[in-house]
Amino acid sequence: MSPREYDESDARVRPSRSTRPRSKDRPSHSDAINALVTTVDRGRQTCITDDRVIITAMRARELGPKSVVVGDVVSLVGDVSGGEGTLARIVHVQERRNSLSRTVDDVAQVERTIVANIDQLVIVVAATNPEPRRGLIDRFLVSAFTEGITPKLIVTKTDLGVVPDFLAEYAKLDVEILHTAIKGPARERDLVALHEMLEGKISVLVGHSGVGKSTLINALVPEADRLTGDVNVATGRGRHTSSSAIALPLATSDGWIIDTPGIRAFGLSHIDTNRIVDAFTDLSEVAANCLSNCSHSESSCSLDAWAAPGGISNPERTARLASLRSLLAVKDQAVSAIED
Repeated sequence: MSPREYDESDARVRPSRSTRPRSKDRPSHSDAINALVTTVDRGRQTCITDDRVIITAMRARELGPKSVVVGDVVSLVGDVSGGEGTLARIVHVQERRNSLSRTVDDVAQVERTIVANIDQLVIVVAATNPEPRRGLIDRFLVSAFTEGITPKLIVTKTDLGVVPDFLAEYAKLDVEILHTAIKGPARERDLVALHEMLEGKISVLVGHSGVGKSTLINALVPEADRLTGDVNVATGRGRHTSSSAIALPLATSDGWIIDTPGIRAFGLSHIDTNRIVDAFTDLSEVAANCLSNCSHSESSCSLDAWAAPGGISNPERTARLASLRSLLAVKDQAVSAIED
């Protein structure tokens, strides 16, 4: 018996999984509504519309890896009624006019955006317990100036300790400074001034744990009921009481205030060195006269002559130059660590 010969008719053709052709068209979402993101928690975003409808939403898959942070203006589709148990979808994040970002430290390469679309960066420090730190204030100011955000400085606990002299130096950079007391008749007057500072603006409060951010929030928005904490006596550091950023409408105006978790590290490795120098507006014009390859840490740097006019050291200028150079040194160390 001769072997059988096979031809193409014997080949089995596997049917396609779907007879429906896949379309490359995507929905236009022309019926989407805009809303402001007020909180982000475990994959769910709380949003509020112009009509003050509060909606819970999740990111649509089509957004890809794009993050959504407090302060973002987003487009929502799906169930936007705001009813209990409903869930909408975020299909678009509008372009941000600015953002506040940081790296965990100065060596980390991953940039983390904290909030977006801010009018004012309100840096909160305490006159005492914990002591204010120039380095962290300068880092916040660098971020504010490079992003076009107006910085403000609030000094709390002024009735409990003496305000350090160096804080007054920031007024020369056109940074408005406001002192607030914890108790007593001055407290009410200070709160009135604080309301005026925040009125009609989207402001974010930043600072070390324990400086009194949550206490200020509770005074400005009584229904917020933010947890407050004490400062650890042994370490001098505050305990975290806010675990995530949240935007709250001010009770007496159309402004918004964003409370953020206490920050102990604010890395600047994501910011270009030239932008750090430009952020020190009182030094950048002088630095422009330096050689093109000047690191601003050399003995021939023009900034040295500025800090000691006529060979006589100026304490205030010397302190400002030290702040700039400390940030540049940290930046250089971060770059070296990344390259190694």
